[in-house]
Amino acid sequence: MADWARAQSPGAVEEILDRENKRMADTLASKVTRLKSDSDFTSVTGLLTGSVKRFSTMARSGRDNRKLLCGVAMGLIVVFFILSYLLSRART
Repeated sequence: MADWARAQSPGAVEEILDRENKRMADTLASKVTRLKSDSDFTSVTGLLTGSVKRFSTMARSGRDNRKLLCGVAMGLIVVFFILSYLLSRART
């Protein structure tokens, strides 16, 4: 507010208002970005929660499913390590 009181000409007032407007727009843009990332995190959390529930149900449901579950888990672990190896090789 002290800047407003010191402004002598209309051009100076416009400059002060423009600076304040840009600062507020930047603040708003950062808040919107933060909200979008929070929303993405919430949707990923929901997806993981559903996957864990299905995984737990399948693990509790019988011996045949346990063999399948073990095979799928091992396959995913192998795929993860292969992808991480390929990505590390691609970076170098």
